[in-house]
Amino acid sequence: MSALTYVSTRGAAPELGFADVLLAGLARDGGLYVPEHWPSLGVGSLERFASMGYADVAVEVMWPFVEGAIERDAFATIVAESYATFDAADVVPLTDLGDGIWLAELFHGPTLAFKDIALQLVGRLFDHELTRRGEKVTIVGATSGDTGSAAIEALRDRESAEVFILHPAGRVSDVQRRQMTTVDAPNVHNIAVEGTFDDCQDLVKALFADDSFRDSRNLSAVNS
Repeated sequence: MSALTYVSTRGAAPELGFADVLLAGLARDGGLYVPEHWPSLGVGSLERFASMGYADVAVEVMWPFVEGAIERDAFATIVAESYATFDAADVVPLTDLGDGIWLAELFHGPTLAFKDIALQLVGRLFDHELTRRGEKVTIVGATSGDTGSAAIEALRDRESAEVFILHPAGRVSDVQRRQMTTVDAPNVHNIAVEGTFDDCQDLVKALFADDSFRDSRNLSAVNS
């Protein structure tokens, strides 16, 4: 299978491969990058997944989207390391509530937020690709709580990235505030903004809309 090409939802940004999309964050035209076409899984694959662990299934499902950007063995190692940070061997355990109702537990990651599922992996993929290139990025994000703490936990102490997270002062839970503001890592910078989450988001969008600033600081973004 050839490597996937990614296109912007707004249709006016360059088409990129997975590694460049990973580091770009937002497309230059303000859109989000999506695959040009969607790989499919057959019934046989789904049946095989039933006997596999979470990390192994994750590799199988995501591989068509990253193939060509990273060696498969390296990708499998990164995925395994990402989900080894969870306190449940199943990563997302299922609890039978009876009457055909099952509950998926999404709180077993380092920050107890479901966004750990994505960002523990994204942080390691960032580090792998930036180390390979010998580059460093400035990651800027806005959060109302979950994304900020999960992103900080995923990227803390990584020499490949400086992380700036904006949150609305007094408008996040005390647990999330502490998770974001008490991390003792030299590359993490938390900024409390007098305003709303939308104000934080507008500031981030303005930074990314300024191409000269974006390029001079090698800006990137994380989301889940």
